[in-house]
This record gives sequence, structure tokens and C-alpha cells, in this order.
Amino acid sequence: MKAVHGMQWKSKVLSVRLAKPKADPILKKRKLDEEAEGGQPGTKRAAGSQEVEENEEEPLNIQIANVVTPLWNIPYEEQLRRKEKEVEGVLQKLTREIGNNNKAMLPWLFVQKEKYNKICCPLEALRPSPVQTEYRNKCEFVIGVGADGEDKTVGFRLGKYKGGSCAVVSPSETTHVSSEAKRVVQGFQQFIRTTPYAVYSPETYEGHWRQLTVRTSRIKQTMAIVFFNPQKLQEEEIEELKQSLHQYFTEGKESGITSLYFVRMGQRTSAGTEDLPCEHVTGEEWIHEELLGLKFRISPHSFFQTNTPAAEVLYSAVGEWAQLDQDSTVLDVCCGTGTIGISLAKRVKKVIGIELCQEAVEDAKANAEANGLTNVEFHCGKAEDVFPTILNAVVSPSVTAIVDPPRAGLHSKVILAIRRAEHLKRLVYVACNAKAAMNNFIDLCRAPSNRVRGAPFRPVRAMAVDLFPQTMHCETILLFERVDYKSGSSALSNVMPSSPDFTGDTSAVGVTSPFRSLSS
Repeated sequence: MKAVHGMQWKSKVLSVRLAKPKADPILKKRKLDEEAEGGQPGTKRAAGSQEVEENEEEPLNIQIANVVTPLWNIPYEEQLRRKEKEVEGVLQKLTREIGNNNKAMLPWLFVQKEKYNKICCPLEALRPSPVQTEYRNKCEFVIGVGADGEDKTVGFRLGKYKGGSCAVVSPSETTHVSSEAKRVVQGFQQFIRTTPYAVYSPETYEGHWRQLTVRTSRIKQTMAIVFFNPQKLQEEEIEELKQSLHQYFTEGKESGITSLYFVRMGQRTSAGTEDLPCEHVTGEEWIHEELLGLKFRISPHSFFQTNTPAAEVLYSAVGEWAQLDQDSTVLDVCCGTGTIGISLAKRVKKVIGIELCQEAVEDAKANAEANGLTNVEFHCGKAEDVFPTILNAVVSPSVTAIVDPPRAGLHSKVILAIRRAEHLKRLVYVACNAKAAMNNFIDLCRAPSNRVRGAPFRPVRAMAVDLFPQTMHCETILLFERVDYKSGSSALSNVMPSSPDFTGDTSAVGVTSPFRSLSS
């Protein structure tokens, strides 16, 4: 502060002062509750505390159901209708954004909006999940003080820390968690209550037990990953604890665990950090799953869709939309354990997968080998670093990219590389959060510029698949095709019925052809 205060920078004099930190939500709520109990006049309630107080009258199983599965008491058909409406809203926004960012597409948009109820492409009927309950094959449970006052409770948080609550409720009556996972939670909770170690406190950063992740498969294999803050414990104490875990879950306990891992999660590390090393405690190193008649092994940190039966529906749709043949090369971006690429490999000439997580890449390679595939290769690295090089090296008359990125979408460098690669004519985008991926969609479709080189894409099909019943989330598939300015059509116009927007004849709508104006 002394060094910077009074310093001159760009003809300005800098001044420095200590910032006032934002009040800790837990302490703030506690203080307000104490003031309210003391009957002090004029005290304000913490944000959201009124709602919490109203909800406290409901049984805990109802409260936690409202948090983790907010649509649990709504008929499934109505859930699907709401999700479809949500996806329709995303497409309406995309339609507006395409018009704002690529004026040459306005004539095409005009025709599309007339045909498809004011959106840029046909929205096909949402495909439901084959199972609506106990569908999650991966759950992350926090460890804390129970909402019922019981210490060392394993389950879900009733509220968020910023809302002033860290209370935990058991998942025993939740509808989306499998009975296998519930059994592991119950057994693990009994174990930690026999140990002298306290639960980790996000308020004081003291304590040890942090999180339990449980992964299950349809072939009755279960992996448990224990997250523990070692604080200042000696290595011997930690080894002794791991030995206790090993004994507890292997000697006559009906937990069903076939693979057990231990992760040291240090100070102020956010839960779910995927670069923390996993220490194998007992059992198999992996669990295995079957999907679309193929076998897959799954490591602790590897990505695998959380609803396996619905993932089969999703990947089948991706395969249909990609329109592949024996000359096709598939680029599987953010491939996880290789599920999409491996499920399509027998239809195509080659599959190239790209994935950030090293564990997942090792799994993907093993999965390709286990399924007898020799036309599949996988590369580890950030998609934005690896993808441009691989894409430029691909020599194929038919290249299709399938991207299934994390919630935030693809890095802009990947989108720019896709735009530059003119030989890439078709892209299937699988979005777990279509709103968050909106910038990706817009960059694929925006007009060429110094930053965005190469002909744009445009959406020609969209559909949602419900992988998360009882919640408002779903996966959205969008098929994008490259605009071919030379022929005045989409690169693959046979996907859609013949229409003015695909033939380049825009006289039907009384506007100038976007293709002629750009090529001139």
C-alpha cells in the first residue's frame, strides 16, 4: 500500500485505502438472529432468512427435496413442458443475436422465423429420461452439522453459505439418489462418527471431514471418494485413518463399495477440485459401466454423464444428427472417457478425442481397446491449445466436430479455430447449460471479421434431452452447418426440405440474397 499510494500512473495519481470486507454471511445471520431473539427494535433480517424461517416449519425431507429436486412434486409431463419452454426461450434469444451479429443472415432468418414459430430452426420434441427416480450415478455429498443438530452428518446442504446456512440433511428420502449411494452414505456416516476428527468448517477453516463422492454403475459397482483436510496431522495419523477406512468397508460391512479412494483437500480448496491426487485405499482402481452395448471404465475424476439410460438417448440422437459414413472423421471435443466417439467409431473412418483430464484420457484409451477399436485416438490437453493443431492436421473429405463442453462452454479460441477450418462443415453442440453456451453459439454464427475468420455456421436443428428429472436442467443438442456462400446454400442442404433459404432464391421474401451480397 505504501509503495502504490501517491504513485503516478497514466497522468493520474493513485490513492490506496483498505477495503471494507463484506460481512461473513454466517456471522451476519447469527448476529441478526441473536438480535431478533433479544427483541431489539429495528433489526433487519438477513437476506433470505424470512424464507428460511417459513420453510423451517416443513419436515426436513421436504425442505431438502425442494433444494436438490425442486420439481419433485410436479407431474413429469409438466416438467418436460417447462424445460421445452426454457429451450425455446434460448433459441428465441439466439435468433435475435444472429440477426444482430450477422446482417447477411437476415433474409434466411426471416424465412426460418416464418416456418418455425419465430425461432431460427426447428425445435424437435424433448426426449424424456427413461428413468425419473434414482437416476444419478454420481453424487457429491457434503459433511457437516445436520439440520437436526446431529454432528458429522453426510448429505446435501439445506442452503448456501452466502445465504447464511451450512446445515446438512441426509439424502435418505431424496428421489434422484440411488439406493446404492444412500447405503454408502449411511455406512460412511456411521464410520466418521466413530473417529475423533471433526467436520471441516467453512467459517473457521478448522476440522477435517469435507466431502464424500459416490459413483455407481448399472453392473452394481460402487466407488467412494473421501475428501479430508489433513490440517496439521502427522503422516502416521493419516495412514492409520486410511487403514481404519479400509478395515471398516471391507470387513463384513454391507456398503457395496468396490473401489475406495482418499483425497487430501487443503485449506480453502473448493469442493470438487479435479486436480487433487486420489490415493487408492482398497478395491478396484475403477468402476465399469455398459452403455449402448459398449464397456467403459471410469476413474475417480473422469467425466461420465450422470444419468446412464438418458445418456444412451442423448448419444443415439447425436449419432443420428451427425450423418456419418465410412469416410467421416469425427472430432470429439471434451470427450471425457470417450463415450460419444467410441459409440460412433464403427460407423466412421476415424475418431479423434480431446480431453483435459489425464485420468479420463487413460480411461478413454483403455475403453477403445476393451471394445476392440483401432480407429480411435485421444489427446490430453486444454481444447483451446490442442484442438487448432489437430484440426489443421486432419485431411478428410468429411469432417464433423462433436463438442460436449463443461457448463461454461468452449474457450473462444476453440470456436475461432472451428470458424477458420473451412473443411469442417458440420458441428453437433451438446450443451448442459444452453444459456451459458450462448456466446459460443453467437460466435459460430456471427459475420466474418478480423477476429472471426471463415464462413459462419447456422443452426438447422435443435432438441433437448432430459438427463435431470425433478430439476429444471436438461441437455440441449444443436446441429450447426457451415454456410456455403459460393453455392448459395447451407453446406449440407439435404438435411432440410427445399426452401428459399437453402436455394439462395430469396425473391419469395422480397429481399436480396445474403450470399450474392457477401460474394460481391
